[in-house]
Amino acid sequence: MAAPNPARDVADIIQQSSPVDTTSPYDPGWVAGKTIIITGGASGFGEGFLRTWADNGANVIIGDVNSARGKSLIEDVRKKTGSQNHHFLYCDVTNWQSQVDFFRTATELSPTKGIDAVVANAGITEEIMSFQRPVGLDTPEPPKPNFNAFDVDIVGVMYTAHLAMWHLPRNPRSQMASPSMIPGPNTPDRHLLLIGSVASIAPLAGSVQYSVAKHGVLGMFRSLRSTAFANGIRVNMLCPYFIDTPIIPASGRLLLAGGATGKPEDVVDAGTRLMADTRIVGRALVIGPKVRVDGVFELLPETSKEGNEKAVWEAYADDFVELEIFTLRFIKLLNTIQRIRGWGGWAVDVVKALAYPITFLMRR
Repeated sequence: MAAPNPARDVADIIQQSSPVDTTSPYDPGWVAGKTIIITGGASGFGEGFLRTWADNGANVIIGDVNSARGKSLIEDVRKKTGSQNHHFLYCDVTNWQSQVDFFRTATELSPTKGIDAVVANAGITEEIMSFQRPVGLDTPEPPKPNFNAFDVDIVGVMYTAHLAMWHLPRNPRSQMASPSMIPGPNTPDRHLLLIGSVASIAPLAGSVQYSVAKHGVLGMFRSLRSTAFANGIRVNMLCPYFIDTPIIPASGRLLLAGGATGKPEDVVDAGTRLMADTRIVGRALVIGPKVRVDGVFELLPETSKEGNEKAVWEAYADDFVELEIFTLRFIKLLNTIQRIRGWGGWAVDVVKALAYPITFLMRR
Protein backbone atom coordinates (compact mmCIF):
# COMPACT_ATOMS: atom_id res chain seq x y z
CA MET A 1 0.00 0.00 0.00
CA ALA A 2 1.34 3.42 -0.93
CA ALA A 3 2.46 5.66 1.92
CA PRO A 4 0.11 8.55 2.73
CA ASN A 5 1.08 11.95 1.41
CA PRO A 6 0.53 14.42 4.28
CA ALA A 7 1.59 17.36 2.15
CA ARG A 8 -0.99 16.67 -0.55
CA ASP A 9 -3.63 16.14 2.15
CA VAL A 10 -2.91 19.61 3.54
CA ALA A 11 -2.94 21.21 0.08
CA ASP A 12 -6.31 19.61 -0.61
CA ILE A 13 -7.77 20.71 2.72
CA ILE A 14 -6.79 24.35 2.22
CA GLN A 15 -7.96 24.28 -1.41
CA GLN A 16 -4.51 25.17 -2.77
CA SER A 17 -4.34 24.81 -6.53
CA SER A 18 -1.58 23.04 -8.43
CA PRO A 19 1.57 24.99 -9.41
CA VAL A 20 0.92 27.64 -12.05
CA ASP A 21 1.96 26.79 -15.59
CA THR A 22 3.00 30.25 -16.76
CA THR A 23 3.22 29.04 -20.36
CA SER A 24 -0.43 28.04 -20.56
CA PRO A 25 -2.82 30.53 -22.18
CA TYR A 26 -5.43 32.47 -20.21
CA ASP A 27 -8.02 35.07 -21.18
CA PRO A 28 -7.58 38.53 -19.61
CA GLY A 29 -11.23 39.09 -20.49
CA TRP A 30 -12.11 36.85 -17.56
CA VAL A 31 -11.73 39.94 -15.33
CA ALA A 32 -14.77 41.56 -17.00
CA GLY A 33 -17.48 42.53 -14.53
CA LYS A 34 -15.27 42.25 -11.45
CA THR A 35 -14.99 45.17 -9.06
CA ILE A 36 -11.31 45.41 -8.15
CA ILE A 37 -9.80 47.85 -5.67
CA ILE A 38 -6.11 48.73 -5.70
CA THR A 39 -4.14 50.59 -3.05
CA GLY A 40 -1.32 52.71 -4.43
CA GLY A 41 -3.04 52.63 -7.79
CA ALA A 42 -1.93 55.98 -9.19
CA SER A 43 1.46 54.86 -10.52
CA GLY A 44 3.75 51.90 -11.12
CA PHE A 45 2.20 48.44 -11.02
CA GLY A 46 -1.07 49.89 -9.76
CA GLU A 47 -1.45 52.03 -12.85
CA GLY A 48 -0.56 49.07 -15.07
CA PHE A 49 -3.16 46.89 -13.39
CA LEU A 50 -5.78 49.63 -13.64
CA ARG A 51 -5.29 50.21 -17.36
CA THR A 52 -5.14 46.53 -18.29
CA TRP A 53 -8.08 45.40 -16.20
CA ALA A 54 -10.24 48.38 -17.17
CA ASP A 55 -9.48 47.69 -20.84
CA ASN A 56 -10.78 44.16 -20.28
CA GLY A 57 -14.05 45.18 -18.69
CA ALA A 58 -13.35 45.26 -14.95
CA ASN A 59 -14.59 48.05 -12.69
CA VAL A 60 -11.44 49.38 -11.03
CA ILE A 61 -11.28 51.68 -8.01
CA ILE A 62 -7.88 52.97 -6.96
CA GLY A 63 -6.75 54.56 -3.71
CA ASP A 64 -3.65 56.71 -3.36
CA VAL A 65 -2.27 59.75 -1.54
CA ASN A 66 -1.47 61.42 -4.88
CA SER A 67 -4.88 62.90 -5.60
CA ALA A 68 -3.85 64.95 -8.63
CA ARG A 69 -2.27 61.97 -10.37
CA GLY A 70 -5.07 59.61 -9.38
CA LYS A 71 -7.87 61.85 -10.65
CA SER A 72 -6.05 62.52 -13.93
CA LEU A 73 -5.43 58.81 -14.44
CA ILE A 74 -9.05 57.86 -13.85
CA GLU A 75 -10.25 60.58 -16.22
CA ASP A 76 -7.97 59.18 -18.92
CA VAL A 77 -9.11 55.58 -18.32
CA ARG A 78 -12.78 56.59 -18.40
CA LYS A 79 -12.31 58.29 -21.74
CA LYS A 80 -10.47 55.32 -23.19
CA THR A 81 -12.91 52.65 -21.97
CA GLY A 82 -16.14 54.64 -22.16
CA SER A 83 -17.01 53.41 -18.67
CA GLN A 84 -17.76 55.58 -15.65
CA ASN A 85 -17.29 52.66 -13.26
CA HIS A 86 -13.66 53.54 -12.57
CA HIS A 87 -12.93 55.78 -9.60
CA PHE A 88 -10.17 57.44 -7.61
CA LEU A 89 -10.44 57.78 -3.84
CA TYR A 90 -7.92 59.34 -1.51
CA CYS A 91 -6.37 56.67 0.71
CA ASP A 92 -3.46 56.83 3.14
CA VAL A 93 -2.74 53.16 3.77
CA THR A 94 -0.93 53.91 7.05
CA ASN A 95 -4.16 55.36 8.47
CA TRP A 96 -6.71 52.74 9.51
CA GLN A 97 -9.73 55.02 9.19
CA SER A 98 -8.60 56.17 5.75
CA GLN A 99 -8.59 52.56 4.58
CA VAL A 100 -11.95 51.85 6.23
CA ASP A 101 -13.42 54.81 4.34
CA PHE A 102 -11.78 53.65 1.10
CA PHE A 103 -13.30 50.17 1.32
CA ARG A 104 -16.72 51.45 2.36
CA THR A 105 -16.93 54.02 -0.43
CA ALA A 106 -15.60 51.56 -3.00
CA THR A 107 -18.36 49.13 -2.04
CA GLU A 108 -20.95 51.87 -2.46
CA LEU A 109 -19.55 52.81 -5.89
CA SER A 110 -19.36 49.22 -7.11
CA PRO A 111 -22.04 48.36 -9.71
CA THR A 112 -22.64 45.12 -7.80
CA LYS A 113 -22.33 46.75 -4.35
CA GLY A 114 -19.56 44.33 -3.58
CA ILE A 115 -15.81 43.88 -3.96
CA ASP A 116 -14.47 40.94 -5.97
CA ALA A 117 -10.76 41.51 -5.48
CA VAL A 118 -8.37 43.55 -3.35
CA VAL A 119 -4.83 44.34 -4.47
CA ALA A 120 -2.51 45.37 -1.63
CA ASN A 121 -0.18 47.27 -3.92
CA ALA A 122 0.83 50.47 -2.09
CA GLY A 123 4.55 50.52 -1.36
CA ILE A 124 7.56 52.79 -1.05
CA THR A 125 11.28 52.35 -0.42
CA GLU A 126 13.66 54.06 1.95
CA GLU A 127 16.95 55.62 0.91
CA ILE A 128 19.55 52.88 0.73
CA MET A 129 21.67 52.48 3.92
CA SER A 130 19.49 54.94 5.87
CA PHE A 131 18.84 52.41 8.65
CA GLN A 132 22.54 51.67 9.14
CA ARG A 133 23.50 55.35 9.16
CA PRO A 134 21.61 57.05 12.00
CA VAL A 135 21.38 60.83 11.94
CA GLY A 136 22.05 63.22 14.81
CA LEU A 137 25.27 61.62 15.98
CA ASP A 138 26.29 64.95 17.53
CA THR A 139 23.14 65.18 19.70
CA PRO A 140 22.79 63.98 23.33
CA GLU A 141 20.07 61.47 22.41
CA PRO A 142 19.32 59.67 19.15
CA PRO A 143 16.35 61.15 17.28
CA LYS A 144 13.42 58.93 16.35
CA PRO A 145 14.07 57.35 12.93
CA ASN A 146 11.80 57.72 9.93
CA PHE A 147 10.14 54.35 9.39
CA ASN A 148 7.67 55.46 6.73
CA ALA A 149 8.63 52.62 4.39
CA PHE A 150 7.91 50.05 7.09
CA ASP A 151 4.58 51.69 7.92
CA VAL A 152 3.45 51.73 4.29
CA ASP A 153 4.90 48.39 3.21
CA ILE A 154 3.74 46.15 6.06
CA VAL A 155 1.43 48.00 8.47
CA GLY A 156 -0.56 49.41 5.55
CA VAL A 157 -0.62 46.03 3.81
CA MET A 158 -1.87 44.32 6.96
CA TYR A 159 -4.66 46.89 7.26
CA THR A 160 -5.59 46.21 3.63
CA ALA A 161 -5.52 42.44 4.04
CA HIS A 162 -7.56 42.57 7.24
CA LEU A 163 -10.21 44.71 5.57
CA ALA A 164 -10.23 42.28 2.64
CA MET A 165 -11.01 39.47 5.08
CA TRP A 166 -14.01 41.52 6.25
CA HIS A 167 -15.35 42.64 2.86
CA LEU A 168 -14.69 39.79 0.43
CA PRO A 169 -17.01 37.19 2.03
CA ARG A 170 -19.79 39.81 1.81
CA ASN A 171 -19.47 40.07 -1.96
CA PRO A 172 -22.96 39.36 -3.37
CA ARG A 173 -23.36 36.13 -5.37
CA SER A 174 -19.74 35.13 -4.74
CA GLN A 175 -18.93 31.51 -3.98
CA MET A 176 -16.24 29.82 -1.92
CA ALA A 177 -12.93 29.96 -3.79
CA SER A 178 -11.82 26.62 -5.19
CA PRO A 179 -9.39 25.28 -7.83
CA SER A 180 -12.43 23.67 -9.45
CA MET A 181 -14.07 27.01 -10.24
CA ILE A 182 -14.60 27.74 -13.92
CA PRO A 183 -13.05 31.12 -14.86
CA GLY A 184 -15.01 33.49 -17.03
CA PRO A 185 -16.32 37.04 -17.35
CA ASN A 186 -18.90 38.30 -14.84
CA THR A 187 -17.88 35.64 -12.32
CA PRO A 188 -18.03 36.96 -8.73
CA ASP A 189 -14.79 36.40 -6.85
CA ARG A 190 -13.16 36.66 -3.43
CA HIS A 191 -9.52 37.37 -4.17
CA LEU A 192 -6.72 39.02 -2.20
CA LEU A 193 -3.60 39.72 -4.28
CA LEU A 194 -0.54 40.66 -2.24
CA ILE A 195 2.40 42.47 -3.81
CA GLY A 196 5.62 41.22 -2.31
CA SER A 197 9.07 41.41 -3.84
CA VAL A 198 12.16 39.36 -4.49
CA ALA A 199 13.11 41.00 -1.17
CA SER A 200 10.40 38.74 0.31
CA ILE A 201 12.48 35.65 -0.42
CA ALA A 202 16.06 36.97 -0.48
CA PRO A 203 17.96 39.67 1.43
CA LEU A 204 18.16 43.13 -0.11
CA ALA A 205 21.34 44.66 1.28
CA GLY A 206 21.04 48.26 2.41
CA SER A 207 17.22 48.40 2.47
CA VAL A 208 16.35 47.15 5.93
CA GLN A 209 12.83 48.58 6.23
CA TYR A 210 11.83 47.36 2.78
CA SER A 211 13.33 43.90 3.34
CA VAL A 212 11.70 43.47 6.74
CA ALA A 213 8.35 44.60 5.37
CA LYS A 214 8.45 42.40 2.29
CA HIS A 215 9.53 39.38 4.32
CA GLY A 216 6.48 40.17 6.44
CA VAL A 217 4.23 40.18 3.38
CA LEU A 218 5.52 36.72 2.49
CA GLY A 219 4.82 35.51 6.02
CA MET A 220 1.31 36.91 5.84
CA PHE A 221 0.74 35.23 2.47
CA ARG A 222 1.90 31.84 3.67
CA SER A 223 -0.21 32.08 6.81
CA LEU A 224 -3.36 33.42 5.16
CA ARG A 225 -3.36 30.96 2.30
CA SER A 226 -3.51 28.18 4.90
CA THR A 227 -6.66 29.53 6.57
CA ALA A 228 -8.47 31.96 4.24
CA PHE A 229 -10.23 29.03 2.57
CA ALA A 230 -12.55 28.93 5.59
CA ASN A 231 -14.04 32.22 4.36
CA GLY A 232 -13.90 31.19 0.71
CA ILE A 233 -11.08 33.63 -0.07
CA ARG A 234 -8.23 32.87 -2.45
CA VAL A 235 -4.91 34.54 -1.62
CA ASN A 236 -2.10 34.92 -4.17
CA MET A 237 1.11 36.94 -4.32
CA LEU A 238 3.49 38.55 -6.81
CA CYS A 239 7.21 38.90 -6.06
CA PRO A 240 8.76 41.26 -8.62
CA TYR A 241 12.52 41.60 -8.98
CA PHE A 242 13.96 45.08 -9.63
CA ILE A 243 11.40 46.47 -12.07
CA ASP A 244 11.79 49.75 -13.93
CA THR A 245 9.17 51.74 -11.99
CA PRO A 246 9.26 54.96 -9.91
CA ILE A 247 9.65 52.97 -6.67
CA ILE A 248 13.36 52.40 -7.37
CA PRO A 249 15.21 55.38 -5.83
CA ALA A 250 18.08 57.15 -7.56
CA SER A 251 20.66 55.36 -5.43
CA GLY A 252 19.12 52.03 -6.37
CA ARG A 253 19.23 52.88 -10.06
CA LEU A 254 22.93 53.63 -9.74
CA LEU A 255 23.54 50.22 -8.20
CA LEU A 256 21.57 48.57 -11.00
CA ALA A 257 23.31 50.47 -13.78
CA GLY A 258 24.50 48.01 -16.40
CA GLY A 259 22.43 45.17 -14.95
CA ALA A 260 19.13 43.67 -16.03
CA THR A 261 15.81 44.81 -14.64
CA GLY A 262 12.39 43.32 -15.11
CA LYS A 263 9.66 44.89 -17.22
CA PRO A 264 6.42 46.28 -15.74
CA GLU A 265 4.40 44.57 -18.46
CA ASP A 266 5.59 41.16 -17.23
CA VAL A 267 4.41 42.00 -13.71
CA VAL A 268 1.05 43.20 -15.05
CA ASP A 269 0.69 40.04 -17.12
CA ALA A 270 1.46 37.82 -14.12
CA GLY A 271 -0.98 39.78 -11.97
CA THR A 272 -3.65 39.56 -14.66
CA ARG A 273 -3.25 35.79 -14.83
CA LEU A 274 -3.80 35.51 -11.07
CA MET A 275 -6.69 37.97 -11.16
CA ALA A 276 -8.48 36.43 -14.15
CA ASP A 277 -8.05 32.72 -13.45
CA THR A 278 -10.24 31.95 -10.45
CA ARG A 279 -8.77 28.43 -10.32
CA ILE A 280 -5.45 29.76 -8.98
CA VAL A 281 -5.47 29.60 -5.18
CA GLY A 282 -2.56 30.06 -2.79
CA ARG A 283 0.23 30.56 -5.34
CA ALA A 284 3.09 33.06 -5.62
CA LEU A 285 4.85 34.16 -8.80
CA VAL A 286 8.33 35.70 -9.05
CA ILE A 287 8.90 38.11 -11.93
CA GLY A 288 12.39 38.99 -13.10
CA PRO A 289 14.33 39.94 -16.24
CA LYS A 290 13.27 37.98 -19.28
CA VAL A 291 15.96 35.41 -20.04
CA ARG A 292 16.33 32.37 -22.26
CA VAL A 293 16.53 29.18 -20.26
CA ASP A 294 16.79 25.45 -20.87
CA GLY A 295 14.47 23.87 -18.36
CA VAL A 296 14.04 26.13 -15.33
CA PHE A 297 17.32 27.73 -14.25
CA GLU A 298 19.89 26.76 -16.88
CA LEU A 299 20.73 30.06 -18.55
CA LEU A 300 21.29 30.07 -22.32
CA PRO A 301 22.85 32.80 -24.50
CA GLU A 302 20.36 35.37 -25.77
CA THR A 303 21.20 34.34 -29.33
CA SER A 304 20.43 30.67 -28.67
CA LYS A 305 17.52 29.14 -30.57
CA GLU A 306 17.08 26.49 -27.90
CA GLY A 307 15.02 26.73 -24.73
CA ASN A 308 12.36 29.35 -24.02
CA GLU A 309 12.20 32.96 -22.91
CA LYS A 310 11.00 33.22 -19.34
CA ALA A 311 10.31 36.13 -16.99
CA VAL A 312 7.89 34.53 -14.50
CA TRP A 313 8.55 31.63 -12.14
CA GLU A 314 6.42 29.99 -9.50
CA ALA A 315 7.79 30.58 -5.99
CA TYR A 316 7.42 28.00 -3.23
CA ALA A 317 5.66 25.71 -5.71
CA ASP A 318 6.42 22.61 -3.67
CA ASP A 319 6.50 23.81 -0.07
CA PHE A 320 3.51 21.67 0.87
CA VAL A 321 5.01 18.73 -0.99
CA GLU A 322 8.62 18.96 0.17
CA LEU A 323 8.03 20.04 3.77
CA GLU A 324 10.53 22.63 5.02
CA ILE A 325 12.69 21.50 7.93
CA PHE A 326 14.71 24.30 9.44
CA THR A 327 17.69 22.61 11.09
CA LEU A 328 19.72 19.50 10.46
CA ARG A 329 19.29 18.50 14.08
CA PHE A 330 15.54 18.58 13.75
CA ILE A 331 15.72 16.50 10.56
CA LYS A 332 17.76 13.88 12.41
CA LEU A 333 15.22 13.93 15.21
CA LEU A 334 12.35 13.36 12.79
CA ASN A 335 14.27 10.56 11.09
CA THR A 336 14.75 8.91 14.46
CA ILE A 337 11.04 9.20 15.20
CA GLN A 338 10.25 7.75 11.80
CA ARG A 339 12.50 4.74 12.39
CA ILE A 340 10.85 4.08 15.74
CA ARG A 341 7.23 4.68 14.83
CA GLY A 342 7.31 4.09 11.08
CA TRP A 343 6.24 6.40 8.26
CA GLY A 344 2.57 6.29 9.19
CA GLY A 345 3.04 7.65 12.69
CA TRP A 346 5.30 10.48 11.52
CA ALA A 347 2.90 11.40 8.71
CA VAL A 348 -0.05 11.62 11.09
CA ASP A 349 1.89 13.96 13.39
CA VAL A 350 2.87 16.23 10.47
CA VAL A 351 -0.71 16.46 9.24
CA LYS A 352 -1.95 17.30 12.74
CA ALA A 353 0.67 20.03 13.17
CA LEU A 354 0.01 21.64 9.79
CA ALA A 355 -3.75 21.32 10.08
CA TYR A 356 -4.06 22.73 13.61
CA PRO A 357 -4.96 26.33 12.64
CA ILE A 358 -7.27 24.97 9.96
CA THR A 359 -9.16 22.64 12.30
CA PHE A 360 -9.30 25.43 14.88
CA LEU A 361 -11.09 27.66 12.37
CA MET A 362 -13.45 24.89 11.34
CA ARG A 363 -14.45 24.30 14.98
CA ARG A 364 -15.46 27.95 15.45
